[in-house]
Amino acid sequence: MPKAYSLDLRERVVGHVEAGHSRRTAAAHFGVSVSFVVNLMTAYRLRGSLAPKPLGGRRHAKLDPHRLFLLRRVAEKDDITMPELAEDLAACCGAKADPASLSRWLIRNGYRFKKTLLASECDRPDIRQAREEWRAER
Repeated sequence: MPKAYSLDLRERVVGHVEAGHSRRTAAAHFGVSVSFVVNLMTAYRLRGSLAPKPLGGRRHAKLDPHRLFLLRRVAEKDDITMPELAEDLAACCGAKADPASLSRWLIRNGYRFKKTLLASECDRPDIRQAREEWRAER
């Protein structure tokens, strides 16, 4: 990820432009792009600061305020599908969320929906008996 230009360079570029030079001349003089100088001067005039905006950081999920509802709904119905959960969220809280976003949010919050290696039906007596008969015939 690229780093922001130093505050020292920013101050020199603004000083150069405010001394009466054009933005293109300032860009050529300091070896930066014209768009950087134009954007810097615009931001300086609007904000009054030369400090760069913060880069990166954690985006806050729009689903975090609905955490209790989502966890309670998943606990009530553990086999709920993501489209059903999205519909319930929209109906109850008025928040619109894509099913894929809900799935990623649940995974980030420790919920994993993995299939088991052995189907639960294998433990039923009738299935076990049918499997043993099938093996005996082979």
